[in-house]
Parts: sequence; C-alpha cells; structure tokens
Amino acid sequence: MGKEILNRTRIAAVRFTAAEYAALERRFKTTTCRQMSEYLRSCLLNRPVTVKNRDASLDEFMLEFIRLRKELAAIGNNFNQSVRRLHTLQHNAEFRQWISETESQRERVLAEVSEIVKMTQKITRKWLQ
Repeated sequence: MGKEILNRTRIAAVRFTAAEYAALERRFKTTTCRQMSEYLRSCLLNRPVTVKNRDASLDEFMLEFIRLRKELAAIGNNFNQSVRRLHTLQHNAEFRQWISETESQRERVLAEVSEIVKMTQKITRKWLQ
C-alpha cells in the first residue's frame, strides 16, 4: 500500500515577539526542514529534527583564498598584457623597462604563492587535529 494522505485541518495559532521569532527562524534555518511548519510540528510532537552541520573553521580560509585567487588573476592579466607588449617592442630601451616591470610582478607572484602555501598548511594542521 502507498503512503497515507494526511489532511491537516486543525490550526494552532501561537504569537511570538520579534526576538522570539528571529531566534526560532535562526534555529529553523540550521535544519533540513523545508518549511517552518514542518520544523514546528517536529519540535512540538517530539520528532527528531536533523540539523545541518557546517565547518565554520573554513570560513577564514575561504575568504583569504578568494582574495588571493583574485590577486593572482590580476597579476596573470598583467603578465599577459606584458607579453603582448613584448611582441610589439622594437627598441631596446623599452625592452629593458619591460624586464624591470616584470621582475616586480614576479616578486608579487612569489609572495602571493607563499601566502597560499601558508594558508594551506594552517588549514591542514586544523583538519589533522
């Protein structure tokens, strides 16, 4: 036989203060319940509620990693522009200037990569504990 269809015809109204409702809403959002009514029924009828677990230790890492990724993308864009310019150079003075500019960009890339390595090591140590 199939699943029994339940018609919910009874209404139980409950009033909350703004703070109470905000707290209730925060708790509801941490669950796998799709609707607030489903969450409230589970709580009131002592049914189990599945709570989503989230690893907050990754938040700081992800923010820093996103920043580093954007920085590396910008540096890569600068390198691409420099290479295009190199193909159009005809004077040695311009070539020497390009070399000095790319050297500073190279140092920036190495510094950013070093930061990525440090952040990765930090997160790895946290995960292994």
